[in-house]
Amino acid sequence: MPAADADRLRKVAQWLAYAEEDLRLARHAMTMDSQCPCRLVAYHAQQCAEKHLKAYLVMHGVDFPYTHNLGVLLERCAEHSREMAAGLDEANELTPYAITTRYPGEDEEVDRHEAESAIEVATRVRRAVRQQLEKEGYGLRPADA
Repeated sequence: MPAADADRLRKVAQWLAYAEEDLRLARHAMTMDSQCPCRLVAYHAQQCAEKHLKAYLVMHGVDFPYTHNLGVLLERCAEHSREMAAGLDEANELTPYAITTRYPGEDEEVDRHEAESAIEVATRVRRAVRQQLEKEGYGLRPADA
């Protein structure tokens, strides 16, 4: 395997690993009952989805813009898999959580139901991206699937 391909695959693996950390943290925070930081759960769910989409773009050698806008990333992903991207329109719901949940004055209240929904959407993005990567020959270890 050429060094450039190995480097690209290493970067894809890094993006996926970081995305997994975001999702794991979001899910763990939901166990905190009344102390659950729902806005941070939503933020990490958004980050999980964003990083999965960026991993897919890295796999295809796409130089993506510096953005947290999942709609923009989905448009770029659609250039390589319309089917995958078309099924993820709901990911756009997560985009506001990238900013409004991080900074005072920009914050929106995020309740438990919204946090749970954000995790569900991120999980669907995760599943779709990973399935598409598998279809395209990117081998995920069983623990990664």
